[in-house]
Amino acid sequence: MHLDPLAIVTAFGLIFLAELPDKTMFASLAMGTRMRPLYVWFGTSTAFLVHVAIAVGAGGLLGLLPGWIVKLVSAALFAFGAFMLLRGGGDDGDEETETKTVTGFWPVYSTAFMAVFISEWGDLTQITTANLAASNGTWSTAIGSAAALMSVSALALLAGRFIATRVPLKTVQRIGGLCMLGLAIWSVTEIFVG
Repeated sequence: MHLDPLAIVTAFGLIFLAELPDKTMFASLAMGTRMRPLYVWFGTSTAFLVHVAIAVGAGGLLGLLPGWIVKLVSAALFAFGAFMLLRGGGDDGDEETETKTVTGFWPVYSTAFMAVFISEWGDLTQITTANLAASNGTWSTAIGSAAALMSVSALALLAGRFIATRVPLKTVQRIGGLCMLGLAIWSVTEIFVG
């Protein structure tokens, strides 16, 4: 198992920025106001780990293809991610999430797990994780992506109200979108440069 620190930092940065304006952050915030935050974090983190494992496995399969095809697929996926972030679809944060008051570890854990597990299928962060795993190595990507997702969930639970009221989510989306657009251009350039 070879770990690449740059790949870990890259995965962490991209996934962290992509997840900040995501519905999962707001779901974590809402659940944390009505349930024990630590129990919610355990549930969301477990669901994120399962999704990272699935995404990294898919990315590992992509890595078996010829290099130029992987770079072309990566460029297309990064461009799609940039489009999704830059098109201004930040409406997820405006919705109020209704959550029943739940107590006890297992009910809170399973509620949080299922909320994230169901909502993250085919999510931008899962696609980005698969994409990064195809080109940057599976273990490094898994560590960076899982750490980012778990960090965003913790951040939502600890300081979500501050972020939601003081940091414009469109700004976060634009930064993430521009980073992904840059990676799309870089991936296409690598096809020709080598």
